[in-house]
This record gives sequence, structure tokens and C-alpha cells, in this order.
Amino acid sequence: MNRTEIEEKVKAFLIDELEIEEDKIFPEAKLKEDMGIDSLDFVDIVVIVERNFGFKIKAEEMTGVDTLAKFCDYIESKVN
Repeated sequence: MNRTEIEEKVKAFLIDELEIEEDKIFPEAKLKEDMGIDSLDFVDIVVIVERNFGFKIKAEEMTGVDTLAKFCDYIESKVN
């Protein structure tokens, strides 16, 4: 799966399942501050990522993942 496909899937579930406004979704967007993702949303994200990408997110691996670009980097490192 290439980077564009990952970004498209992530954007789609952020809009459809977490109801984040499309204009808040850009690579430098901070997950918490700009997009409003909280700890309950993160639980949903774990389930969605497992379903869409086939791996489980480990909390300890998410240290420092604070922007959408870094989140996509993390997913890309796991699926490729």
C-alpha cells in the first residue's frame, strides 16, 4: 500500500467515522489541538486502523505521533 492510499483511507475514516471536518485534515494538523481527537476517539481509531490496515496500534509506539503526517508515517511503517 502506498502513501497516497494510506492518506486517503485515513482521511476517509476521520471524516466518516470521527466526523472531523475536512478542512481540519491536513498533514501538519495536530491530532489533539487542531483535529480535536481525544482519548475516546483514539479508542475508535485503534479499532478502525486494525480493520482497515490489519495491525494493532501499540500505545508505546505512538509516543511523539502528534500530527496527521506522523500518524500516516506510523501506519506506513507498519503496513510496508
